[in-house]
Amino acid sequence: MGNVRTGAPPTLDTGVLRRMRLARDAMDREWAEPLDVSAVAARAGYSRYHFVRLFHEVYGETPGAYLTRRRIERAQDLLRTANLTVTEICMQVGFTSLGTFCTRFKQQTGVTPTEFRRRARSGDAAAIPGCFVLLWAGGFRERPAPGSGEASGSGETPAVSKNREGRAARGVLA
Repeated sequence: MGNVRTGAPPTLDTGVLRRMRLARDAMDREWAEPLDVSAVAARAGYSRYHFVRLFHEVYGETPGAYLTRRRIERAQDLLRTANLTVTEICMQVGFTSLGTFCTRFKQQTGVTPTEFRRRARSGDAAAIPGCFVLLWAGGFRERPAPGSGEASGSGETPAVSKNREGRAARGVLA
C-alpha cells in the first residue's frame, strides 16, 4: 500500500510554503489598505486562482477570509481601547462599508461592534483618545484624485486598480 493515506493533506514543498508566507506577511503589513487578490498573488508568484487554492490549502481559509479575520481582530482592540466611533474604526481597519464591517464583525464575534465595546468597557479603564490613535496610525490616508496620474508619489504602480468612480475594481479582498 505504500505511504498513501486517504484524507491526509498533500505535502507541500518548502518553496510553496515560503511564498505563501510572503503573501500572508504582505497582507499583515498592509491590512488597512484595499488589497487586490491578483497583486498579492503576484507577490507570491502565482496566478490569482492558483494562489487562492494554495492559500486555502496551506492556511485553511481563503485570503479574503484571512484578511477579514485579521481586520476584525484589530477592530476589537480599537473598540476596547480607543475613543473612536464605530465608523472611524471601520475605516481605520480597512473596511469601506460600515454595513459590511458590522455584518462581518457580528459573524466573527457573535455581537455587534457597539455591544462588543459596551461589554469590553464594563471595567474602569479609560479609553485612549481617538486623536492619539489616528496620529499613531497615520490618520486617514488621502487618496490621489482620479486622473491625477499620481499613484503613490514613489513612481510605483498602485496595488489596486481603480474604476472610474475611484473605487477598487473587482478582485479586491474583503
